[in-house]
Formats: sequence, structure tokens, C-alpha cells
Amino acid sequence: MAIQGPGLKREGVVLLQSLAISFVTLVESWLRGGVGFVTGSVICTALYGGIRFGRKGTIYVSVVTPPLAFAVSVLFSIAVLDGFKLSRVGIDFIASLASAAPFLIISALYGWFIYFNTKAKSRPAG
Repeated sequence: MAIQGPGLKREGVVLLQSLAISFVTLVESWLRGGVGFVTGSVICTALYGGIRFGRKGTIYVSVVTPPLAFAVSVLFSIAVLDGFKLSRVGIDFIASLASAAPFLIISALYGWFIYFNTKAKSRPAG
């Protein structure tokens, strides 16, 4: 599928990845009481979408945004759904990170591989 136009700017990549991850994290936390496969698959999809639909030079932003957006959205959803009890927020935050860890690791490895591979290809040979 060919993209019409140059693709998303850095701001567009950050906005779309953040909104997708935040929405799914909040909904899954509300429905299941925690995050899991659905949020993890959206993290991987958001990374791939950012790399695929971003302009040239947006790969770094596409790789860095999903883990940060996930962490912020988990903290926000925990605060909204459970309140501001510090011990509860800390435990739920660590549990959410552990639940999504395989997806975060896989997407980070793939994203950084693409980033460094693109960097290596853009260097002049010699």
C-alpha cells in the first residue's frame, strides 16, 4: 500500500502512538483490572505504524515514544481507576510494566535494529 504524500511528521507520530497506547491501556485497565496482551499488541503495532507511516528521519521518535507513552498512560490510568494511594500506585505500576515487558522488549529490539540499520545504510561507504 503506497502512502500518498510524505508521511507523518515527528509530532504526528508521537500524537498517534500516544493516543492509541493511552486509549487501549485505559480501556484494558478498566475492563480487566490491568494491562496484558491487548495493550502489548498495540504497543508493537504503534511502533511498526510509526516506522512505516512516518517521514524520513522519524524512526528515532517512533522507537522512543511507545515505552514512554505506555508508562505515562499506565500511571494516569492507575491514578484515575485506583486513586492516589502511593503504595497501591507503585505496586500496580510495577505489575503493569511486568505484564507488558515481553512486548516492550520485542518492540524495542525491533525498533532499535531498524534505527541502527537505517543509520548504517545512510553512512557513506569507505
